[in-house]
Amino acid sequence: MPLNKLKTRSAAVPGEPSSATNASSRSLVDTDDIDENDESGQSILLGIISQLKPGCDLSRITLPTFILEKKSMLERITNQLQFPDILLEAHQEKDDLMRFVGVVKWYLSGWHIAPKAVKKPLNPVLGEHFTCYWDLPNKQQAFYFSEQTSHHPPKSSYFYMIPESNIRVDGTTVPKSKFLGNSTAAMMEGLTVLQFLDIQDSEGHPEKFTLTQPNMYARGILFGKMRIELGDHMVIKSSQHKVDIEFKTKGFISGTYDAIEGTIKDQAGNEYFEISGKWNDIIYIRDLQKKTPKTVLFDASKAAPLKPLVRPLEEQGNFESRKLWKKVTDALAARDHATATEEKFKIEDYQRTLAKKRAESGSPFLPKLFRPASRQSDDLEFYIYKDIPEGGSHEDQIRSILEIAPVLPGQKFTEKFEVPGQQKHKVQKQNST
Repeated sequence: MPLNKLKTRSAAVPGEPSSATNASSRSLVDTDDIDENDESGQSILLGIISQLKPGCDLSRITLPTFILEKKSMLERITNQLQFPDILLEAHQEKDDLMRFVGVVKWYLSGWHIAPKAVKKPLNPVLGEHFTCYWDLPNKQQAFYFSEQTSHHPPKSSYFYMIPESNIRVDGTTVPKSKFLGNSTAAMMEGLTVLQFLDIQDSEGHPEKFTLTQPNMYARGILFGKMRIELGDHMVIKSSQHKVDIEFKTKGFISGTYDAIEGTIKDQAGNEYFEISGKWNDIIYIRDLQKKTPKTVLFDASKAAPLKPLVRPLEEQGNFESRKLWKKVTDALAARDHATATEEKFKIEDYQRTLAKKRAESGSPFLPKLFRPASRQSDDLEFYIYKDIPEGGSHEDQIRSILEIAPVLPGQKFTEKFEVPGQQKHKVQKQNST
C-alpha cells in the first residue's frame, strides 16, 4: 500500500470552531479561563472541607466540577507535544550538546499551555483512551495514543511517534494529589522517555533522554486569589548531559512567580549553559563557556502551538475521552455545574460497577493499548503493545502504528481492539519468530 494511501489530512477538531465560525466566536469567553468562585462554587467547596486534612490524598475525594478543565488528563498530556518544530530542529542538530539544548527547549516550551483560570483536567477512568495526530509543517505526520492503565494510583500511559523523522516518545504520568491547607498539590511522578532512533549513543543504542515533571500547586483555594504555580524540580538526562531545572514558587514575603533556574552540565559536572527566566513568559539561555550575555531560548508570548487533530466524535468509541466526557464538558462549557456533577457521577458510578464485577469474577483489569514492561531495566511500567519496527521502512512503521487503534478519520474498530494489549503483544512476538 503506498504511503499516501495511509494518510488522511486536515480533519476538523471536534469541539473547536471551524474557520467559518471563528469570526463569530471570537467574542466568546472560554469557560476554562473563568475562576468559578461564586456562591454556588464556594458552598460546594466548603462542603468537602470537612473531609480534608493536610497531606491527605485527593484522588479519593470528589472535587467540585467548577475547578475542572474541559479536557481529560490523557488529552492534557498532548500540551507537551504541541511544538514539534522545536523537536524536529533538535533532532537535526549534529552536535550532541546543542542537541541536548534543543531537547531542553522543546520540553520547556509546552508548560505555558494551560487554562488562564485555576482548573485541573478530568481524571481519566480506567480503560479510557485518547488518540490524535498532527499534520506537521514538513508534510510528515505525528501520532499519539494514550490509555488510563491504573486507577489507584492513577497512571496515564502514552506513546507518540514521528516515524519519518525517527522520533519516539513513551511515558507515564502519575499525579498524586494532596491537600495542603489553602493549597492543593499534584505531585507529578512518572517519566517521559524521548528517543532519536537514528542516532546512536556510545553503546550503539538509540539516543535516549529521560525527562521528569515539575509539581503543580493550586494556591488560594479557600481564601485569597486562586492561581497555579509550578514548583520543585524537572530533571532531563541523556547519556552525556543533564540539567536540573528548579521551578521556584513565590515566598510569602519575597520572590517572584513562575521563575526557573538551572544549569546544563555534562556527566562529569562541567557546566555549559545557564537556563533562567519564566516558564510562562521568556526563557533565557547563557553560554557559560564563552561567558556571553544571555539570549532568548523560548518566548511563550510569540509561540504558536500546533494543536492535535482528532477523529469526528461519531467515529469514536464509548471509552474515548472526548466522547466519554462529552455531557460533562458540554455542561462545564454552559457553566451548568449541577448537570456536570450529575453526569460525572454517572461515569464514576459505572466504573464502580465494573470494578465490582471484576472483583467478583477475579478478573484483573488489563489495558487494551499498552502492555507491562518486559524487563526490570525498562524505564517505564507500561509500553504501547505494538512493537514498531525500528529497522524497517517508514511505511511499515506507519502501518504498524495505524494497527494499534483508530487514530485517523475513517478508521474502524476491529474485534482485535478488545483483546488486552499484553495478549496482542504476545501474539505479535510469536508471529515474528
